[in-house]
Parts: sequence; C-alpha cells; structure tokens
Amino acid sequence: MSNPQQLRYSKEHEWLSAVEDGVATVGITEYAANALGDVVYAQLPEVGSTVTAGETCGELESTKSVSDLYSPVTGEVTAANQDVVDDPSLVNSAPFEGGWLFKVRVAEEPGDLLTADEYTEFSGN
Repeated sequence: MSNPQQLRYSKEHEWLSAVEDGVATVGITEYAANALGDVVYAQLPEVGSTVTAGETCGELESTKSVSDLYSPVTGEVTAANQDVVDDPSLVNSAPFEGGWLFKVRVAEEPGDLLTADEYTEFSGN
C-alpha cells in the first residue's frame, strides 16, 4: 500500500487533499477501505452542511461492519460524491481517486494531520 505524499491524513484514517481556492477533497485511506471490507453503502454529508474536525459526518457500511466517517477539517461541504453513493465499491477500488467522499470549504485545518510517512508509521502499513 502506498499513501500519496501530497495528501494529509487523520488518525481516523481519512485523507485530505491540498486546499485549492479554499476547498479540499476528503476520502478514506486504502488501509481503512481494506479494513472495512467491501463497502456496500455510503452516507455522506449533505452539500451546505457544516462539518467539524474530528466529529462524525457520515458513515460507511460494509459486509463486515458499519464505520463512522469523520471530517479531518472544519468547514462547509461543497460537494458529495454521488458516484460513491451510487456505487460504494469505488471506496475500495479507488480510495484516492474516484472513491473520494466529499469536498469541503476549509474554515480551519487542525495541526495534527499526518504526512504520508507519518500515517504509514501510525497505521503500520
């Protein structure tokens, strides 16, 4: 497993893209997707809603379990990935590409996000 170097990671196994024009993309890591198993349902935050760093903002259901989705940043949701809602398996097959979950206009980025190398060490993968 390789964690893209340009992303930042939370200890809840979400990733965050670089902020462009105030907006960042959020998804879950390949490590988390593999741990979940085959994702069969995704409940994503609604466009216009506010998410708070470290708090639950949705859930992913797999053949193994249900897992809360946490936001790595605070801000307003600007897009939810309808492709993932329609085909949740994208979370497993392309967690860093087509399996992204939502976009957020970042109001506050916490200082405890990890680099790719720090996340690899933290997750042991």
